[in-house]
Amino acid sequence: MGVLEIIVRVSLVAILIKLAMATDHIVGGPNGGWDTSSDLQSWALSQKFSVGDNLIFKYPPSHNVIEVTKGDYDTCQLTKPIQTYNDGNTIIPLISPGKKYFICGTIGHCSTGMKLEIDTLATATSPVSSSPGESPSPQEIPIIPSPGPEGLTPSPSAESPSYGVPLPSSPLLDTHTPLETPTLSPVVPSSEVTGSSASPLENHSVNQPDSSSASKVIQASISAVLSFLTMLMAF
Repeated sequence: MGVLEIIVRVSLVAILIKLAMATDHIVGGPNGGWDTSSDLQSWALSQKFSVGDNLIFKYPPSHNVIEVTKGDYDTCQLTKPIQTYNDGNTIIPLISPGKKYFICGTIGHCSTGMKLEIDTLATATSPVSSSPGESPSPQEIPIIPSPGPEGLTPSPSAESPSYGVPLPSSPLLDTHTPLETPTLSPVVPSSEVTGSSASPLENHSVNQPDSSSASKVIQASISAVLSFLTMLMAF
């Protein structure tokens, strides 16, 4: 299927849809008609004419329909008609927007009010109303600034306070003040520590001579006992 054929088919479908949606406006309404007794101006004001609609005139042989200009409509002149109809069932398609003017060509009928002015709109319009539940327009929605990258807030600066409140100065935030190197105190040798400050190891080393003396006393006692037992066994 070619592109041209597709375009033609789409156009035909659009025309059919438009024709199906078209409105037939019977002049004068169900209780009136194209005659001298109908209030044609009030009927025209109660209608909405759109491009694609049909304007239908139904009348007996004593009347006709003549389309005229604005000037001839105001003065009921028949000398320069745009179009004349007298078939009794005139259907005029409204194919273009704008105003159209019609009068009856029978003498004296136009001056008694048998005339019609219509205004055809380009498309069918419907009133736009706003309900309380409608969302506000983009102009009414307040704009909330989004947070910075990854949702992090900027770190405070010592030179630029935020919201007019000065930040306390800190040596960690002051990049202009060099950091001082801590001074280490000298280590006191263990030999200088006296009294109760001596470590348990040193106390243990001091008490070692007492332990060796006790062991010598025990060994001497055991030797004396063994000698005594040997003498008894000899007797």
